[in-house]
Amino acid sequence: MQSYHFLCLILNLNTSLNSVAPFNDMKLIKLDAIDSTNDFLKALSGKQLLENFTVVSAENQTNGKGQMGAKWDSEIGKNLIVSILIKDVLKNNTEIFDLNVAIALAIISSLETHTIPNLAIKWPNDILSDNKKIAGILIENTIKNNGEIVSIVGFGLNVNQINFDELPKATSLAVVMGSEFDKEMLLLKIVDAIKTNIAVLKNGLASDLWLEYNQILFKKGVPMPFSNSKEEKFMGIIQNVNSFGQLSVLLENDAIETFGIKEIQMLY
Repeated sequence: MQSYHFLCLILNLNTSLNSVAPFNDMKLIKLDAIDSTNDFLKALSGKQLLENFTVVSAENQTNGKGQMGAKWDSEIGKNLIVSILIKDVLKNNTEIFDLNVAIALAIISSLETHTIPNLAIKWPNDILSDNKKIAGILIENTIKNNGEIVSIVGFGLNVNQINFDELPKATSLAVVMGSEFDKEMLLLKIVDAIKTNIAVLKNGLASDLWLEYNQILFKKGVPMPFSNSKEEKFMGIIQNVNSFGQLSVLLENDAIETFGIKEIQMLY
């Protein structure tokens, strides 16, 4: 079995979670170093019955993942690297992107309380401030034999890292605001916001979240260059994201075409 290093407790895949103390009603597992918080939580949930909204955070992630297999790099101890177990929410495949919408808006609303400027969602799941990436989201869904959908919601939020020499399109809360932030309080605020938005989904009000999501899409309504899967470049204007998570773009011939995550890239 792979070994793990822990910041405040010792745990392995055969250990009862009773030894994990709740943090302000949040079941929190804090790790010093891990290959992937998503993979860790996924494996743990396969071994034990975990509470909904169980949270795993790590000071260092050696093999972080982003959309389409992109690597997520982070300075040790500077940022929030988090995975959250969410279940009993999605009823079928057609609702899967509702969760993406709820999570992105929860992070946005949490950052707004700290007056982080010019926040936007760059489709499908990047959070930007002043046109620079400040957070990324990766949600992995598992459909069980009984039809239950269990989601591992992973996100990385650049908090106190200030060196982005090799990442010119990235920034952090510390860079934007000129001061350091309390990571634990940020995490608590984000998890509370996620729970609030999950309650909205459960109450059948996903359309309210969708309306807000589409209003704050990065570069919506602005002519932008794109590249397709064949690396062909073209101009288009983002219209919205549909319920399947596809990006709708108005093309130069006045046709509106929809693109999946792997089918289009914004050039900016």
